[in-house]
Amino acid sequence: MLRVGLTGGLASGKSTVAAFFRELGAFHVDADRITHELLAPGGGAEREVIARFGPGIVGSNGAIDRKAVAAIVFSDPSALADLNGIVHPRIRAELARRIAERASGPAPESVALVDAALLVESGLLDDLDVLIVVSCREEVQIARAVARGLTGDEARARVAAQAPLAEKLALADYVIDNDGSLDDTRLQAQRIWNELLRRA
Repeated sequence: MLRVGLTGGLASGKSTVAAFFRELGAFHVDADRITHELLAPGGGAEREVIARFGPGIVGSNGAIDRKAVAAIVFSDPSALADLNGIVHPRIRAELARRIAERASGPAPESVALVDAALLVESGLLDDLDVLIVVSCREEVQIARAVARGLTGDEARARVAAQAPLAEKLALADYVIDNDGSLDDTRLQAQRIWNELLRRA
């Protein structure tokens, strides 16, 4: 199974591109969803995250309030590093487990797509064969993030906390430019998919 990483900055369109690859036949593993599971009640990282950031991050429903955690870590680089140090090794192990389980199944797909916003920053890239980066202009990212409910300052802080786009592009095997239309993005995904199948 060819292990393909998909990443991009905040609101770059990564989830849309992941959906295209799922439609084409990729086994999609969403690292952000795994993070949610790890931080959920009884999840593998819940206790350690609460111990590090205090009971103030626990909401009235007894679960970790992700917005409360975000408010802390996106304004404090050392706090973000601590959170990543707790969560990223667990994500990495769970991704490897899911891919291995699927690859040994009765009808495995030829391509596993690992979808992760912090793929480069987390060290996950070391476990993968190919990297696809979804690219768009920063002003487009900010506008999309604001449309989703973040303030401009929150969006800019999150963009600043991620590896610069230029750093991701320098590591990319393929780049999808998502400044254009949805149809154009889909065509780029299809061309890359054809290449991935050849490589697989």
